[in-house]
Amino acid sequence: FVSCVECVPGADEETSDSLASEKREARLRKFRELHFKRNEARKLNHQEVVEEDKRLKLPANWEAKKARIEWELAEDKKKKECADKGEDYHRVKLLEIGADDAERWEKKKKKKNPDPGFSGYAEAQLRQYQRLTKQIKPDMESYERQREEDGCDFHPTSNTLIHGTHVPSSEGIDRMVEDVEKQIEKRAKYSRRRAYNDDADIDYINERNAKFNKKAERFYGKYTAEIKQNLERGTAV
Repeated sequence: FVSCVECVPGADEETSDSLASEKREARLRKFRELHFKRNEARKLNHQEVVEEDKRLKLPANWEAKKARIEWELAEDKKKKECADKGEDYHRVKLLEIGADDAERWEKKKKKKNPDPGFSGYAEAQLRQYQRLTKQIKPDMESYERQREEDGCDFHPTSNTLIHGTHVPSSEGIDRMVEDVEKQIEKRAKYSRRRAYNDDADIDYINERNAKFNKKAERFYGKYTAEIKQNLERGTAV
């Protein structure tokens, strides 16, 4: 019994040393894991800072440009694939568009203002032409009748002489008169031309001189008002 009792303290010390060693190894392993995670977080933060600096140095519309370029590349790739297969690209593209998307785009087009404002006489003339052509309602009966009457001259060539032979219908004349009256009414409504004042003093010799006198009066009228009054009364020194 004495020998067994003497062996027990040594076993307890070995057990306590092994437990302490395991705890120390666990702490060291945990420390190494934390150290590794800290380095990984530091590396990721540095990468994010670099990427953010790059983004800040890019133009303001870089994202839109990038998306546009990617879309163009995808379109070119799709066109090339269709060309290799011998298919029509526009037809394939329309087949991929859903009915809901097509309806939404059509509504969006109708909501847009077709009149962007005056930018030039050519654009205004084109807009007027498009407006007038949209109002045209073809009369197929009149078209066929005119085609039978003219015969070969219905599609004129360089040798065809039909100038001055066409007589417009009364409905066409009325429609033209109505359209001209609408144009006159609209032009009068939006005209910026100032009305002429019959009671105003005539102190100019032409339109250009009148504009110059108005500018001079606007800038120097308060300084020359007394001199002008004296000249009108004939009491100027």
